[in-house]
Amino acid sequence: QVQLVESGGGLVQAGDSLRLSCAASGRTFSTAAVAWFRQAPGKEREFVAGIKWSGGSTYYADSVKGRFTVYRDNDKNTVFLQMNSLKFEDAGGYYCAGRSSTSVPVTTPSWYAYWGQGTQVTVSS
Repeated sequence: QVQLVESGGGLVQAGDSLRLSCAASGRTFSTAAVAWFRQAPGKEREFVAGIKWSGGSTYYADSVKGRFTVYRDNDKNTVFLQMNSLKFEDAGGYYCAGRSSTSVPVTTPSWYAYWGQGTQVTVSS
């Protein structure tokens, strides 16, 4: 069993930066796909960014390319999401998801086996 715990959310102004963390425990992600999703009130959960643990290949939604960076720390078994130039539309609950797999991260939430509890990001204009 794997537990994912997100942290780092908060209230920021548009244009600011924020870094989210997703710490995994229970089992190391030696072969895994890990992704960040977000969900705004009244909207579906959407893929933001993903990383293939083995090799570190990264994938992004078009809406965040060039502004967000996903990366991992093997020693800490943690995935980070660095968010720069935040926009009002980036606000929402951010969730970390993972699955033990050699596949690249997919954009469908139901594919993932493990989820964190989420961390809230609020962007003021």
